[in-house]
Amino acid sequence: MWRHPCEDFRISGVQYFSRHKGEVNCCSFSPDCQILLTCSDDGGLYLWHAVRGKLLAKVCGHTGPVKCCVFSKDGHFFASASHDCSVGIWSVTPIERLHTLTGHTRSVETVSFSVDGKWLVSGGWDNTALLWDTQTGIKVREFLGHSAAVQSSFFSTDSQLLATGSWDCTVKVWSLDCDEETVTLEGHQGNVACLCFSTTGMLASGSWDGTVRVWLPKSHECVFVLGGTEQVWVRCVAFSRDGLTLASTAEGDTVKIWDMESGRCIKCLRGHKDSAYGCTFSPSGALLTSGSDQLDLEEEEYKHRKDCKD
Repeated sequence: MWRHPCEDFRISGVQYFSRHKGEVNCCSFSPDCQILLTCSDDGGLYLWHAVRGKLLAKVCGHTGPVKCCVFSKDGHFFASASHDCSVGIWSVTPIERLHTLTGHTRSVETVSFSVDGKWLVSGGWDNTALLWDTQTGIKVREFLGHSAAVQSSFFSTDSQLLATGSWDCTVKVWSLDCDEETVTLEGHQGNVACLCFSTTGMLASGSWDGTVRVWLPKSHECVFVLGGTEQVWVRCVAFSRDGLTLASTAEGDTVKIWDMESGRCIKCLRGHKDSAYGCTFSPSGALLTSGSDQLDLEEEEYKHRKDCKD
């Protein structure tokens, strides 16, 4: 696992995952890096062998496009959010649907597991985020405050904070301890489409305004505003495991890698034939996947110089 990226990133191989029949909306690695989970506008969830690119299973159950998918941190479960207004919690072995969560009244756009696996959050076009008990499938809390659709969500690494991003251009940081005040982070001029917490406590938000903002939620401080020179929709952000780098995808064929010490773009990765939609580092920090309109995923492995610091 590399500790610091330096600038000698390169694509060492491209693996195509080409069985999707619609846009690839999201992708997620299992914790052991053996399985890659993807979801598509074709209504399916796909589980792939991450190295060989072999389709292990196509999972059906939603009646509309699947907008988001994610593995639990222990790798035993995955969740899906759909335009059909439902959320699914699935077991990996065997692959079966454990819970169908029905509490939203409009399309569900985002779903996230807490790191400890106890909670699942979902958000959608009904302007709400719902917190679910993963074991029982029971709704335990409703987060109200956004004035428009909830497009993105993410738990902090200690499972104590939840961030939601909305079409109202704000990010809200909620404490699972109901006594603490909700933090509202303002600055974006467009829909907040993606969020990610780092292990170091930073929060990244990507927006239709073409920027990625990096925040220190506890102090309400925006430490970096990344990009913005091109008016493109930022679709996904992902921190590396050590929190030292951030990847972002946007309209266009480029995945950008940012240094979190300086806020500088250190690499632009090209290879898609269309807009790059999703990206994620593997838990080991060695891989990044990015899904696009060309109905496949590309898996990119990064090499580093021998003199990269630990």
